[in-house]
Amino acid sequence: MKALLFLGFLLLSVTVQAKVFERCEFARVMKKHGMDNFEGISLANWACMAQHKSHLNSKLKRNLGARVTVYGIFQISGKHWCDDGKTPKLPNKCGIPCSALLQDDITQAIQCAKRVVRDPQGIRAWLAWIRHCQHEDVTQYIKNCGV
Repeated sequence: MKALLFLGFLLLSVTVQAKVFERCEFARVMKKHGMDNFEGISLANWACMAQHKSHLNSKLKRNLGARVTVYGIFQISGKHWCDDGKTPKLPNKCGIPCSALLQDDITQAIQCAKRVVRDPQGIRAWLAWIRHCQHEDVTQYIKNCGV
């Protein structure tokens, strides 16, 4: 019985829990990091995009194909923006390991998202923003959050 209890505790201690932000919590963190109207993008648009990309899950990692993996709350591609440790000689435009995009503290993910939107595509780099947020009333994503 003690062995089973110990095994259960051990399994619980090694389980990686994802940080899934509440809508308003995410809005407050984004505002704190200067994302409201960064590069002309409203806080509501950022919240809409992140909701549709990751459901506000900071540890989401998805393989989209043979050579493309996307990371974190903004689902940033390891192909150009971070070092995934397996794709040789790509730009790593954010200058970070892709694992940095999978942290509960999303500061590095925010900094990388800022770098992404400074490129010519801007927020259009995220197809989810084009499909779900562009030309839509996105105020619901920050409604009653006090931001």
